[in-house]
Amino acid sequence: MHPNMKKIMMLILVVVLLITGFILIQLNFNALNYLLPTRIRKVIAIILVGAAIGVSSLIFQTITENNLLTPSVIGLDAVYLFLQTMIIFIFGQMGDQIFNVYTNFALSVVCMIVFTLLLFRLVFKNSTSVYFVLLFGLVMGTFFQSLSSFMNMVMNPDDFLLVQDKLFASFNTVNEKLLFISAIIIILSLVYIYRNNYRLDVMRLGKDHAINLGVNVNRLTKAMLLIVSILVSVSTALVGPITFLGIIVCNIAYQYLNTYKHQPLVIATILISIITLLMGQMANQYLFEGSSEITIMINLFGGIYFIYLLFREGAHD
Repeated sequence: MHPNMKKIMMLILVVVLLITGFILIQLNFNALNYLLPTRIRKVIAIILVGAAIGVSSLIFQTITENNLLTPSVIGLDAVYLFLQTMIIFIFGQMGDQIFNVYTNFALSVVCMIVFTLLLFRLVFKNSTSVYFVLLFGLVMGTFFQSLSSFMNMVMNPDDFLLVQDKLFASFNTVNEKLLFISAIIIILSLVYIYRNNYRLDVMRLGKDHAINLGVNVNRLTKAMLLIVSILVSVSTALVGPITFLGIIVCNIAYQYLNTYKHQPLVIATILISIITLLMGQMANQYLFEGSSEITIMINLFGGIYFIYLLFREGAHD
């Protein structure tokens, strides 16, 4: 058996143990009919979100040739937060009634994907550089964040509290029907990525080498950026933004497998994402008794890990 396959089997074992522990720890058998479906729903949401964020970050880093970037750089998180803030700002507490979970989910996904398509159309029309896309996306993300901050300052305190609830990712209120829709979209996206694994492996060698080896770099870049935006949009609309998760799991996967091939990297990234989210959710649920948010913990440790990566890259240079 290939050494990397053994490592992946170890990750699968850890995932199975964590899922078992997550479902069984403090399980009240008197309320089994309520608690068991709730915990299974959370596990499914964690698997979907972990797969979407992990793989989208992996592909994004391959395209940009930078292991310290995530798709949030192009402003998708800012678009989501702006949309949620605007709904509460205009409609107040009636916003959740006018835009129910299904409407809100569909509106969030469509707006983020449309934003990405407009971004590509405007930018790629004048330049084929992916870094120009990142720069323009960063500017637009800052613009939407500024608009959101302005609305937060002028809205009343009750509405502000509603907005704050949407700023942090949560697996506690995930809708079952949204899980089904999200699963279909994420699985189809992963299948498309799997069928282009070998092209992504060549892209990992650099743009010039990929062109010389017959890969249509511009076409692949546009297609993969669209897939990345779909994965990020669905996961963000499902549970909320989780900024640093992609950086953590992708770089751990690189170090753990020490390979450039995307097939094992995709699998390892998904598994490490699931492990990270399960550990974070278990810490929040059983250690902090739900008083914290998984986003806060992931961003805290992710920020520390990001600083470590920056110093390590600087030392290598």
